[in-house]
Amino acid sequence: MKPRVSLQDSALRNGNFSLRIDPVRSEDAGPYEARVEYNTEVHICHVELGVITVTLSPPSPVVENEPVLMSCNSSHRASLVETCWFHNRHPDPTSRKFCSMPGALSILRPAMSDAGSWRCQLRYSDNEIISAMYNLQILGFDGPTNPVVYAAAGSAA
Repeated sequence: MKPRVSLQDSALRNGNFSLRIDPVRSEDAGPYEARVEYNTEVHICHVELGVITVTLSPPSPVVENEPVLMSCNSSHRASLVETCWFHNRHPDPTSRKFCSMPGALSILRPAMSDAGSWRCQLRYSDNEIISAMYNLQILGFDGPTNPVVYAAAGSAA
């Protein structure tokens, strides 16, 4: 996993043996064990790392008016009960251009207004709720709706 993992050397003196993984990948999910030996003492800590991923199909960049499917998946083992999508901290609009599927959101004609922060929230049969953020960037024209622009002679346009 090198060079994605590190220990904070300065924190070790204070008893903090945290492992930092940056960036986390989906294959990093699973059980981890920390074993610390000091003199005659042995301390063991078990941690389960769960990973949630948001992917685009087709992959980035998203082009205005071309359909995109945003998928949300997690390494959680229980069965998925509900998927909710939030755009810029609000529930997704019940507009005709948004179609929900389990774990996915299809945007048939993405517009510049669809760009920004999206959060998928997954709820499982064991009542575990897991969420992830994704910053959706859309390539398109974010100018006036009228294609004719007037400028005064001698000015910049």
